[in-house]
Amino acid sequence: MNLTTEYLGFQLKSPFMPGASPLVDDLDNVRRLEDAGASAIVMHSFFEEQIAMEERARQAHIEAHEEGNPEAHSFFPHVDDLDQTGEEYLKHIAETKAAVKVPVIASLNGITPGGWVAYARQIEQAGADALELNYYDLPANPDETGAAVEQRALDMVSAIRKEVKIPLAVKLSPFFSSLPNFAKQLVAAGANGLVLFNRFYQPDIDIEALDVLPVLELSSSSELRLRLRWLAILSARIETGYSATGGIHSAPDAIRAIMAGAHTVQMVSALLRFGPEHLNVVSKQFVRWMEQHEYESVAQMRGAMNLKHCPDVTNFERANYLKILHGWQV
Repeated sequence: MNLTTEYLGFQLKSPFMPGASPLVDDLDNVRRLEDAGASAIVMHSFFEEQIAMEERARQAHIEAHEEGNPEAHSFFPHVDDLDQTGEEYLKHIAETKAAVKVPVIASLNGITPGGWVAYARQIEQAGADALELNYYDLPANPDETGAAVEQRALDMVSAIRKEVKIPLAVKLSPFFSSLPNFAKQLVAAGANGLVLFNRFYQPDIDIEALDVLPVLELSSSSELRLRLRWLAILSARIETGYSATGGIHSAPDAIRAIMAGAHTVQMVSALLRFGPEHLNVVSKQFVRWMEQHEYESVAQMRGAMNLKHCPDVTNFERANYLKILHGWQV
């Protein structure tokens, strides 16, 4: 049984890997993930806001000494207040690389080139094998066009591509007016792969305290359907590496994603629930299903149900919507 797959230029031993999460902050967990069959390690995201806060804190420290007014430093965020500093993140990359033999994919989360370019270079120098650009942008300005939002991402990818040689994957949200066109432009700008999709954590409102609350809910398999639709559409039309994330909890979930066109699948919520060893459980179930259905390789399975090969491609478009509506019984 051949489970190997190619993603971001790497020949991986299987499609299974952990997605970006705090799970890999602990090196013991990283080793457990590799032992459970992880074909690569995706690190948690380092945020643009953390880079900006470090720069402001550093500048404030300099200005405080220049002006002879130490109290001014207190008006700026302290690096110590962050979960992790840039230096610590770079150190953790090196430690993770030393702890495992599989590729290590670092992750940056932001929306502007800014300090990203220089920091991407440092991530490469720290030993990361690839970089996942976690493009988490929530446009709130009514005067900003969709084209401007997309151009910001394209500029970011293009700028980073010029500075680093390691492969780049872009982790996207589904909220673009023409996702296939945008994906095509990202690949042209230098992306070696696309990760579908980012999960936007939705805030809630405390009606008594009149406060906005951050809410974390782990994913379920039902979230995979959105990924399946776009994997099936994009993989049939745009040649690049595809990774599915969000809703991968079981072997059938992974099979669906790969049949839709994914080269790899990233698991987070299921691993947080059941531990790193769940990766091995899913992998064994995956192999058993392949044997029962006479699949010899992941390559044979990949894309079998995308728009090039699906018996009825309209089911990924409007036809599915119409069938569901007209099939509903009151």
